[in-house]
Amino acid sequence: MSDITLAFERSGSGPPLIILHGLFGSSTNWKSIAQCLTKSYSVDRVDLRNHGASPWHDTMDYLAMADDVKQFIEQHQLENPILLGHSMGGKVAMVLAVRYPALVKALVVVDIAPVTTDTRYTSVVRALRNLNLAAVRSRGNAEMALSFDIPDASLRRFLLQNLIRRETGYVWRINLQALADNITMLADFPVLPGCYSGPTLFVRGGDSKYVQSKHESVIRKMFPSSTIRTIVRAGHWLHAEKPREFLHELECFLTPVDQD
Repeated sequence: MSDITLAFERSGSGPPLIILHGLFGSSTNWKSIAQCLTKSYSVDRVDLRNHGASPWHDTMDYLAMADDVKQFIEQHQLENPILLGHSMGGKVAMVLAVRYPALVKALVVVDIAPVTTDTRYTSVVRALRNLNLAAVRSRGNAEMALSFDIPDASLRRFLLQNLIRRETGYVWRINLQALADNITMLADFPVLPGCYSGPTLFVRGGDSKYVQSKHESVIRKMFPSSTIRTIVRAGHWLHAEKPREFLHELECFLTPVDQD
């Protein structure tokens, strides 16, 4: 049983669909996509532990995070929700589906595979932790201070969505200590017995390296009913880069699922 009560935003009506964000993200990242789904689904955008408005906890592995979401499903009496997860959230969704297949009607995994990924975010966590928050007067000021260690401007702006202002000054709403302590584990994927045989869609970005051809055999073994689709000229955040194409793939997959 999880001791974490996850924060979430709900919109729309219909069958339940849960969206799980990626590392350094939050439910806010998926607001636009969720709005496009609200005519057909009751969409819950969930903040995973140590992210967004959800509680902080020292433990941060995929078994614990999957149990958080399992408890969320049970607490809110969601009947066979569709799970959609991006990156880290995709790994959480995969673990939940394999461990508790009866809970999940269908699975959508966005640009991640059930394998160990790179640990390049170790340097990102270090840079965020080294930022002198006492000297920060604005997000622009913080972005300038991070520009040397994090040269990618779009990544900096994404990360700085987690910098919020309180009466005492700026603070991080992500638990950087927990991320630093568990970053290697988050790059990994746990060994799980069994598989999830329900309808499964993997959507990858054509310019991303997170789901490669060499991963397809692992995907098919763990998710035997899976389909793998590629959105060309899209990277890891394909839902933000190519929302129309992403929604098209989602609709093509979910239409027959909804008819079952």
